[in-house]
Formats: sequence, structure tokens, C-alpha cells
Amino acid sequence: MAANHTMMQFFEWHVDADGQHWNRLKDMAPELKAWGIDSVWIPPVTKGQSAEDTGYGIYDLYDLGEFDQKGTVRTKYGTKEELKSAIAACHEFGIAVYVDLVMNHKAGADETERFKVVEVDANDRNQVISEEPFEIEGWTKFTFPGRGDQYSDFKWDHHHFNGTDFDNATGNNGIYRIGDENRSWDQNVDSEFGNYDYLMFANLDYSLPEVREEMMNWGRWLVDTLQCSGYRLDAIKHINHDFIREFAGEMIRKRGEDFYIVGEFWNNDLNACREFLDTVDYRIDLFDVSLHYKLHAASQSGSAFDLTRIFDDTLVQTHPLHAVTFVDNHDSQPGESLESWIDDWFKPLAYALILLRRDGYPCVFYGDYFGIGGEHAMDGKKAMIDPLLHARCQKAYGEQEDYFDHPNTIGWVRRGSEEFPGSGCAVVLTNGEEGQKHMNVGPERSGEEWIDLTGNREDKITIGEDGFADFPVNGGSVSVWGLPYAEGDEDCAADGNAN
Repeated sequence: MAANHTMMQFFEWHVDADGQHWNRLKDMAPELKAWGIDSVWIPPVTKGQSAEDTGYGIYDLYDLGEFDQKGTVRTKYGTKEELKSAIAACHEFGIAVYVDLVMNHKAGADETERFKVVEVDANDRNQVISEEPFEIEGWTKFTFPGRGDQYSDFKWDHHHFNGTDFDNATGNNGIYRIGDENRSWDQNVDSEFGNYDYLMFANLDYSLPEVREEMMNWGRWLVDTLQCSGYRLDAIKHINHDFIREFAGEMIRKRGEDFYIVGEFWNNDLNACREFLDTVDYRIDLFDVSLHYKLHAASQSGSAFDLTRIFDDTLVQTHPLHAVTFVDNHDSQPGESLESWIDDWFKPLAYALILLRRDGYPCVFYGDYFGIGGEHAMDGKKAMIDPLLHARCQKAYGEQEDYFDHPNTIGWVRRGSEEFPGSGCAVVLTNGEEGQKHMNVGPERSGEEWIDLTGNREDKITIGEDGFADFPVNGGSVSVWGLPYAEGDEDCAADGNAN
């Protein structure tokens, strides 16, 4: 049996723009490993349109904090050398690094150009609302004066984009499709708003062979430069799905089958996710957006939510080998574009649901663990999450049996594995009043004394001769029952279980 793997999204939207984030990652690598984190998803490493840009307002794909462009050499997170040093430190401690790729658009152009467009309806991008094509002045020319031709001599202009949203001549905003009436959006994208090819800034036109070739070249160059273990692909519902399949296939061909790719396909329609996975030949995993929204609804509804249905119509239920489960992320945090923040009271339950079950690849959010900044600043929940991480690392192995037989109080057991001494656990959680769950952890456990590894309860439970016991839980809480940790098991890195 393979050891459990756990990812951390190592940033939140308002992480300090002090240029020290790569150094923080380097310094924290041994601690991450000790907590049971063996992969990190890091933010976009490429130069944005300013020193404070999170990386999603992407300017130069080949500037990793090396060239003096957009008023800065470093990115928000640090310099190229600091980035490479952080990745090397992670590898030293057995932590895989997945780099966030922004391939949908470009921002912060060096020059404007004049070209013809048609304006489309924001709610139906297939509907042209301008009477005839007209000329605008758009920010679409990228010459990269600080980098020149180093690494790539490709220069971008309006011919390489099919949409933009700002006319510099008039100051007007709109969704402008570049070209005349005969040009169209890419059809192989999400169908929201009629056609969701256009998201923001200057939108890459993947119908052009030269654009596809340049993006392929960049993907190969980046992985060679950083020696990273995988990619996280941003906003893929807006990008030609066939290109995503080709890109993933080429990166895996180049780096080997172990090269990991997960995509942000932000759509809670399970059928749309299935169709996308079919299109990309299951070469990538997807974040389980459906489960996130289930967790959000549960946190908002209190005891009115039927917990026995928490996994219905989720990716982890139907495609467990291709689901990355998460509680919150940088887009769902308060004040951001997809705000759907899980309430504090439900956070422990939500993390138990992703960390202690057999299926899915769980991702812990930096903002939940360390806290978030900005206008909606809040403290982290490290003290709450650590016991669940530790239980995942040491206890959550073996056969799983569910006790999803009450709308407010559910539980499951993991029977443990000989490969992980002392493993096995019983998890019970409730969104209602204090309760208990009568569950079977196996007759071979007869007479064992189990404790609540979260510290939420001080009881000691003795397993019956038949393997059953009554496992209690506080109201609106979670308890994880198991054998006390053996001496030396306090550090998940010590025994190599998370490798």
C-alpha cells in the first residue's frame, strides 16, 4: 500500500508582496514534511504586470524574476534564483513542487496597437452588439524590452489574440472580439455565456499554430529550467480543450509518466467535468469544485444539511483517481472572484472529509493553515488542521467502511494496514447535537484503548470483543479515534511514510 500523499496550496491571494515567499518556502520545507505535506502547489512564477501582481496578470512567460521589467526584477514572490533554491530544498526533503501555469491571457502590454473589433454581449459572447466592425486602440503588443530575445524571440501582437476588453483611445470597457464578423471565438471551450473563451486581458488565440507552438515551447523550457514535478493549469475551461490534451501529453512525454498535472476547471456540473476528462484522455486531474460547493452549502445550512449526501454528484465519488479535493482556495476566500468561503465552525469537519478518507488527493489551503491578509484578514487554523494531517499521515490506511446512516451524524472507519504500525482510525462528525456512532473497527482490535486524536474529547474508548465500539462526538464537531501515537511518531517525516 502506498503512503498517503497530501498537497498544500502554498499561497493565498494576499500573501506578503515582500519578495520573500520563495525564501519562506525554502526555510519551511523540513516543517512541511514533518506535518505530512509531500507536495506543494506554488503560485505563478512568471513576471506579472507589476511587483505586486499575484502572477495571474501575466506579462512575460520567460521572466521568472530575472529581468528588470514592469518596474521590478523580482516577482511578488522573489527572484529566479530564490525560486530554484526553494524547489531544490523541497526536493531535498521529498516534497514535489507543482508550478501554476497561466496560459489563457496576457497583461501589461508594452505598446498599444490599432485594429478592428466587434463588441459582443457580455452575457452571450456569440451575440455581436456593434452594428459593424470598428477600430480601437488596444494593449496587445508585447516586445519584452528588458529580456529581449533571451530564451525566446517570439513577440506578441494583436494577431495572436482574439479578444480584449479595453479601448485606450476612448477609455471604454467592453468585450471586444478582434477581427471582423467572420472571425469567431474558439469553439472548444466552456459554453457558459454562450462561449467562455474570453476571460480577461488580451486573450490568446489557440486556433493559431504559432501560438500553440510557442506555448508548447514555453512549457518544455519551464520544466527544464525549474526541474519541477508537475503543473497546475489555471482557467482551463477558457482554453481550447484539445490543446490542453496535447500540452499535457507533451509534458508527460518529455518528463515521464510521474509528471503530475492538475487543472482548474471551475465548473460544479459533474457532467461537464466528465466530458472534459474524456476530451483530455484523463491525462490530468481536476480540482473537485462540486465537493467544494457541497462543503460550502453544508457550512451555511447547519443541521439542515443532510450529511449522508455530502459526496453525491462530486468528482471524488465518480472519478476518485482524478479528483483533487480541497476546502477553500485563493479564489474562494472572502472578497475574491469566486467567494464561497466555508464557515469556521465547519472547517474541521470539511478537512476531516478530505484528509481522512480513502479517495481523492487532498489539498490544504495556505490561507486556512497560516491565515489570510488583506481587508478580510483572519488567523490560520494550524492547531486545528495539524491533528488531522498527522492522523492522515499515520492512521488513515486500510479498508474503509462508511456509516452514513443519519442526516446529522456520520462516520467511517479505516481498518489500518500492517505496513503502517498502529494505523487505523474511526472518524465521527456531526453538524447537529452531541452524538455517537456505533462502528466496527475489527475484532482484532478487541481490548484496545483508543483516544480522540484531535483532543476534542478526553474519553478513552475500549474496543469490544466483536470489534465494535460507540465513538462519541461533540455537537458541531469532529473526533478521530485511534490508538495513541507511539513514541517517535509525532513527526511525519521521521518514518518516511509521506515519501
